Amino acid sequence: MSAIPFHLHLISDSTGETVSTVARASMAQFSVGDPAEHSWALVRSLEQIEKVLQSIRSHPGIVLYTLVKPELRHVLEAGCYELNVPCVDVLAGVMDVLSNTLGTEVQHTPGRQHALNSEYYNRIEAMQFVLAHDDGHAIDNLNKADVILVGVSRTSKTPTCIYLANRGIKAANVPFVSNSTFPEDSLATSTALVVALTTSPSRLVQIRRNRVIALKDMRSTEYTDLDMVRREISDARRIFTRHDWPIIDVSRRSIEETAAAILQLYRAIPEEI
Repeated sequence: MSAIPFHLHLISDSTGETVSTVARASMAQFSVGDPAEHSWALVRSLEQIEKVLQSIRSHPGIVLYTLVKPELRHVLEAGCYELNVPCVDVLAGVMDVLSNTLGTEVQHTPGRQHALNSEYYNRIEAMQFVLAHDDGHAIDNLNKADVILVGVSRTSKTPTCIYLANRGIKAANVPFVSNSTFPEDSLATSTALVVALTTSPSRLVQIRRNRVIALKDMRSTEYTDLDMVRREISDARRIFTRHDWPIIDVSRRSIEETAAAILQLYRAIPEEI
């Protein structure tokens, strides 16, 4: 299907993460190509709204927004109505239901979800933990982890740990390398949830070859040899199975999907009494 050219205006009075995430999740369901995005963050004045409307006037398209101040919403909606362009408040339905159910008024405070509360500091602490325990570092400190990811090289352990840190999870990762020391005993006695990541040999070889090309290291090594990779994955899986660690195949999973599966496993662990 040929791409349909169109403009997508994303407007927020905060960082723009919410409206951008909603837009991308929605666009993923349509085979129409990528739109020309116009992103506007920290829009908190009528002057800024006027600039946004000028852009929409020059590039008519779909408008998605998250603005909590009623006066800004009204001006944007009226302007879009005059320009005859669709304008959608992506939070309106949720906010209305919450307000009616909870019996309380909306606060109308931009960026309130980014307040410096305990959850924010937990995420920062988790991110620092991930960086300090990446790629098998600080093995002696693994008991302080919430989750430990194990797997052969290039199975997305590091980016998955970073994603988990953004959910406040202290995650460490330990690589399995054939013919190298693997801290099997330390992991087996750890109080953290140990999750193994694996993938198909052919896909792993392709990822590793791309990595080698990016590093401009064209030497042929066991790192990208299909037979050796098959053996490496098999050896790793044998250890994972011996300890009954949950195994997630990341061959066709995004980082977000892998992290979601890990979070399900983590939340299923009963809390100590």
